[in-house]
Amino acid sequence: MSDSQNENLRQAALFYHEHPKPGKLEVRATKPLANGRDLARAYSPGVAEACLEIKSEPSDASRYTARGNLVGVVSNGSAVLGLGNIGALASKPVMEGKAVLFKKFANIDCFDIEVEEKDPEKLAEIVCSLEPTFGAINLEDIKAPDCFIVEKICREKMNIPVFHDDQHGTAIVVGAAATNALEVAGKRFEDIKIVSTGGGAAGIACLNMLLKLGVKRENVWLCDIDGLVYEGRTSEMTPQKAEYAQASDKRTLDEVIDGADMFLGLSGPGVLKPEMVAKMADRPIIFALANPTPEIMPEEARKVAPEAIIATGRSDFPNQVNNVLCFPFIFRGALDVGATEINDEMCVACVQGIAELARATTSAEAAAAYQGEQLTFGCDYLIPKPFDPRLVGVVSAAVAKAAMDSGVATRPIEDLEAYKHKLDQSVFKSALLMRPLFEAARVASRRIIFAEGEDERVLRAAQAILEETTETPILIGRPEVLEARCERAGLTIRPGHDFEFVNPENDPRYFDYWNTYHELMERKGVTPDIAKAIMRTNTTAIGAVAVQRGEADSLICGTFGEYRWHLDYIQQILGTERLTPHGALSLMILEDGPLFIADTQVNELPTPEQVARIVEGAARHVRRFGLEPNIALCSQSQFGNHKEGSGKRLREALEILDSRNPDFCYEGEMNVDVALDPELRQRIFPRSRMQGAANVLVFAHADAASGVRNILKMRADGLEVGPILMGMGNKAHIVSPSITARGLLNMAAIAGTPVDHYG
Repeated sequence: MSDSQNENLRQAALFYHEHPKPGKLEVRATKPLANGRDLARAYSPGVAEACLEIKSEPSDASRYTARGNLVGVVSNGSAVLGLGNIGALASKPVMEGKAVLFKKFANIDCFDIEVEEKDPEKLAEIVCSLEPTFGAINLEDIKAPDCFIVEKICREKMNIPVFHDDQHGTAIVVGAAATNALEVAGKRFEDIKIVSTGGGAAGIACLNMLLKLGVKRENVWLCDIDGLVYEGRTSEMTPQKAEYAQASDKRTLDEVIDGADMFLGLSGPGVLKPEMVAKMADRPIIFALANPTPEIMPEEARKVAPEAIIATGRSDFPNQVNNVLCFPFIFRGALDVGATEINDEMCVACVQGIAELARATTSAEAAAAYQGEQLTFGCDYLIPKPFDPRLVGVVSAAVAKAAMDSGVATRPIEDLEAYKHKLDQSVFKSALLMRPLFEAARVASRRIIFAEGEDERVLRAAQAILEETTETPILIGRPEVLEARCERAGLTIRPGHDFEFVNPENDPRYFDYWNTYHELMERKGVTPDIAKAIMRTNTTAIGAVAVQRGEADSLICGTFGEYRWHLDYIQQILGTERLTPHGALSLMILEDGPLFIADTQVNELPTPEQVARIVEGAARHVRRFGLEPNIALCSQSQFGNHKEGSGKRLREALEILDSRNPDFCYEGEMNVDVALDPELRQRIFPRSRMQGAANVLVFAHADAASGVRNILKMRADGLEVGPILMGMGNKAHIVSPSITARGLLNMAAIAGTPVDHYG
C-alpha cells in the first residue's frame, strides 16, 4: 500500500472518530423524562422505592436497574492491540470500540473504564470495587503476566463473570477454527502435534483450550523469543510457560517443527519460514495470528504446502480469527442466566456453537455483508463471519445452557428454545411480527413459485423456506445456472432434488404454457408467436401461468424490474371479476413498533371506493399479523378543513365505510402527526372515534404513501415487509428490487396461507 493510501486511511479513521461528535459512545435514557411526574419517578422521591427493594433483595438490581445488561470494559493500556504499552488514556478509543461491538452484536450496554494503575494487585482491587455497578467485567489489553494475576484475583473475589478477552476470547475462536480445520484435514485433536510460538496471555490460553478439546499435553511444543520452552530453562520463564516445558534437547523452532500437524502463532512477523512449513505433516494447519503482519504470509506458506489450511488475524485473508465472534455472545448468555462466572464448560460450549455455525449453510445476511467472498465450509471458511446474525442465538443459547448445566446460573431459563427465538428476534427485526404467518405457513403447505429463480437472494430464500416452513419453493430458471449458483453460494439445495424448477429455455410444459397464455390473451392482440416468445422470456408471465393452471399457489416476483410492468402481467393472467389488485400494503418495522402504509404502488389517485377497499384489505392483513387495525386516512386536509382535493375523496371513502359497518377502527381525514399522536388528536378533535396511535396510514395519493414508506426506510431505519399485493387472493405478490433474502422469506410466509378474495 502506498504512503498516500496509508495517509488517506489514517485521515478517514481520525475523521470517523471525531465526527459528527467526538468518540463512538453516548448515554441515552430508556425511560421518558418529559414532565414532573416522570421526574418524581426517575429521581426523588420515586427512586427510593427501587433502592429499598434492592437493599432488601440484592438480586433485584437486575429488575430495577441496567446492571443485568451492563458490562465494564477495563484496561490499564499496558498491551493495546499491536501498539504495546501506550497507557490508559491512549487506550480509550480501543475500549470505546469494544463497547460498540458489545452493543452492535449482542445488545449489551457497556462502560469503558481506563485505569492508570500498573500494579496488577492494585488494579485487581480497583476492579473488584466496581462489582455493584456491573453484571460482568471484560478485562482488556493488560500485559502478561499481569493479566493472569488480575484475572485470578478478580475471579476469586467477585461474584459476577470476569473474562479476560485477550486470553479466553482468542482461545475460543482458535478452538472453533481448529475444530473445523481438523475436520477438513481429516485429523483428530488427540492425534496431532502442535507447535506454538508466543508464550503470552493469548498463546497460553489457546494451548489450554486445545488441551480441553482433546490435544495431549506431550504433543504440544511451545517456543518463544528464546526458543523452545524446555525443562530446566530459566530465562524469560513464567509459571504459565513452565506448564508446557518439554523434556528435550531440541532448542529451536526449526528443530521442533518437523512433522507438526498444526502451527499456532501468536508472536511476530516472519517467525515461520517456508522451509519450516515444508517440514510439517501433510495438509498442515497454520494459524499465523500475529497482527498486522502474520508469522508467515498465506501465499508463502502455500508455495511449499499447497494444501495448507491457513488462518490469520487479518480481515483481508480468509479465516480471520476475530474475538468478536466470541465475547459479545458468551457475555450475552452469561448475563441472561445471571451466571456467577464464565467457566470452562461455557467456553467449550462457545467453541462448539461457533464451529457448528460455520458448518451450517451461510446466512443471507452474512453473504450480503461479505459480497464476493466464498462462504462455503472448507479450507477458506472455517469460522463464521462476525456479521452472521445467527451467532447471538446459537452461541448465546449454548453458553446459557452450559452455565445452567454446570450450576453457575442464578436465573435459569426454563425454555431454551424460546430464549433462542427471543435472541433471534433481537437481530431479525421482523421475527416477532412474522411468527403468526410462519406458523400458518407451516400448516398450509402451499407451493410458492419465484419468477427470478436465478437470483442469489431467491436461492437463499428457497433454502430457508425448506428449513423453516412446509412450503414448496418452485424456481423459474435454467437448471445448470441454478446448480452453479447454489454451489457458489454454499447452499445445500439443488434443482430437481430439493426444489422444483421451470426451465424457460427447455421445459416439457412449454406447449401447455404458451397455449394457456394464448387462450387468455387471444382477444387482446396476442398471437401464438407472441405467446410462445413470452413463455420463453418473461418469467413473471410464466409464474403467473403456473398459478393460473394450479401448478403453484402463489407467485413472488419483482426482485428486478418495475412494479407496474409485473402488475400488468399478473392482471392479464390472474385477474378476474373477483381478483382485482386494489392496493399495495407495506409493513414498516420501526424502533417503536410496526406501522403499515397503503397504497404505495397500485392506485396513483384512488377513488373513494378504491380507498374504502384499500382500508378493508389493510384491516384483514393487519389481523394476519396478530394485530388489531387502527386505521387513519391521511391527507393534507384535517377533519374537513379543506373542501376539495384529497380531503373530499377521503371523506367520501369514510361514508362508504360507514355504510358497510366494518368491525375495525378507522378515522379521518387527518394529518399524519395527528394520526400518530393521540394527545394532539384529542386537542384538535376531541370526539374522534380513534383511540391511541394509528398503526395503519392510508393515503389518498400513491406519491404520499410511497414517500412516507421510503423516508421511514432511509431515515428511520425502518425494515419493510412487503409490499403485500391486496385484492389478488394471495395468488401473487410483487416485491421491490431492494428486498433481501430474509424479506423474500417473509413474503413467502405471507403468501403461504390462503386468504379470501380481497387478499
